[in-house]
Amino acid sequence: MTKFLASATVFLSFVLSLQVPAQSPPVDLTLSRPETVGFSSERLEHLHAIMQQAVDEKKIAGIVTILARHGKVVDYRTYGKRDLASGAPMTKDAIFRDYSMTKPVTGVAMMMLYEQGKWLPSDPIARYIPEFAHLKVFKGVDADGKMILVDPDHAPTMRELMTHTAGFTYGYFGNTPVDAMYMESKPLQSANLQEMIDKLAKIPLLYQPGKGWTYSVSMDIEGYIIEKLSGQTLPDFFAKNIFAPLGMKDAGFFVPAAKLSRFATNYTNDAEGKLTEVPVGGRIRPYSEQPSFASGGGGMVSTAEDYFRFAEMLAHGGALNGARILSPASVKLMSSNHVPLNLLTGEYGIGAQIMRPGFGYGYNCAVVYDPAEANLPEGKGTFFWDGAAGTWFWIDPTNDVVFIGMIQHMGNAKPNLQYLSRAAVYGALVDPAK
Repeated sequence: MTKFLASATVFLSFVLSLQVPAQSPPVDLTLSRPETVGFSSERLEHLHAIMQQAVDEKKIAGIVTILARHGKVVDYRTYGKRDLASGAPMTKDAIFRDYSMTKPVTGVAMMMLYEQGKWLPSDPIARYIPEFAHLKVFKGVDADGKMILVDPDHAPTMRELMTHTAGFTYGYFGNTPVDAMYMESKPLQSANLQEMIDKLAKIPLLYQPGKGWTYSVSMDIEGYIIEKLSGQTLPDFFAKNIFAPLGMKDAGFFVPAAKLSRFATNYTNDAEGKLTEVPVGGRIRPYSEQPSFASGGGGMVSTAEDYFRFAEMLAHGGALNGARILSPASVKLMSSNHVPLNLLTGEYGIGAQIMRPGFGYGYNCAVVYDPAEANLPEGKGTFFWDGAAGTWFWIDPTNDVVFIGMIQHMGNAKPNLQYLSRAAVYGALVDPAK
């Protein structure tokens, strides 16, 4: 009987091991010595010097950075001020406007619905948005200056939507007649997502689907699709399926009154180059209440720790603290390049992110699929994005490195802390075998 019970116990343990997924490591913000995971404490001082210099030279008001490897946080620092007028110091619990760092979160939401069989990359977008069934394509202007419109060679697909290759644009960064139509109709200033869709349905695509790469409203369109496929508002879907399971306690689409004292002030440069607060108005909203238009392309707020939890989930193959958000296969699909190689020529890009050999775009995030070809120091398969107010992050699966950087500065008159921090971080990774 004793042998039988022992055998049964072993068998039961084996069965349970097959049924219960392995839990990911818990998030621990306790600092570990950099040397325990291959970093040099001395060489990480270069990272600190870069951040401190940006603050000391009054180019940036304040910064929060988090660096982790193998799930261990080895560097977590604040620099400067959260608000210059009051002199309030930057704090680790400061809340930031994520702007386009919302896009990867929207990408995760889309991949969750993909896993549920709600859509496929090859599906035409019009399957989920019938209003897009008769989109035309811009093909220049005639002798009288009128737009020439043609039918698309093929219906734009979900894969093209998620890679900025479907033919949509933003309007802010170009000077074509299509961009002018965006600026006139202001789709991102609509009262709600349905109104945005109705406006976009009347604007032609900028180019034939799959024949170009243009930073665009695509992820806002995804937000509409998420609402339609899930039956939830975008903020509710994020809150229930991503924020709550991952413990992203301050993430959302607005800052509640009780937390406004932690909201970092957003800055730009005046005519003399001095830091000045960005005024509310137009596309700049106050964030004091839940918006009627929830932007999947740029509407989120979070703390550095919130976004670190999100990034760690992706770094651990879609799970964190026992909460499984995505499968490893879905994370891999999202973070692989899906832009045709003939478009990776250096002709397309936005800001510092230039589509080129070795550097492409996955689903809602950029991908470094060949670091040497892209002339970058990180590991193969690194994926990342940034935001209009200067926030940035990257996930390096080869070296198991996660980095979060948070600032609030609109415009181009700021140091490229995103790439300066990469140089410093990989300069400090002296024992990558650890």
